Amino acid sequence: MVIETRSEKETEQLGERLGKKLPPGTVVALYGELGVGKTAFVRGLARGAGYYGRVQSPTYTIVNEYLGETPVFHFDMYRLCSSDELYGIGWEDYLARDGICVTEWSERIEDALDGECIRVKIERTGETSRLISFDGGKDVIL
Repeated sequence: MVIETRSEKETEQLGERLGKKLPPGTVVALYGELGVGKTAFVRGLARGAGYYGRVQSPTYTIVNEYLGETPVFHFDMYRLCSSDELYGIGWEDYLARDGICVTEWSERIEDALDGECIRVKIERTGETSRLISFDGGKDVIL
């Protein structure tokens, strides 16, 4: 499925629609170049999961926790070199916490993602427009 958004607000709204439908235990892997809107998408996803606080990129902390109705664990893999480092920061513990795990820069830890993971690729098509494609996951209909 591919959806076009025309603004940051629409990208957030699409993330929110997805966040409302995701069950605990879901992994969402985000792909896209720097500044394309991955964190904006996560802002909406967290809101859809019942979190209304501040959402920001976890570039320096590697993971941020947003504790709403369903917890969202937001990872930034940019500074990691392999999935071994991901396991070193407690990836399996986060997976066991019945929340939604969202990873930015997912190509760095591809071997840690299973077939049930929802892969979301965000591509810039204009100054504010994006093409957002979804692959994987079970029965997620936006």
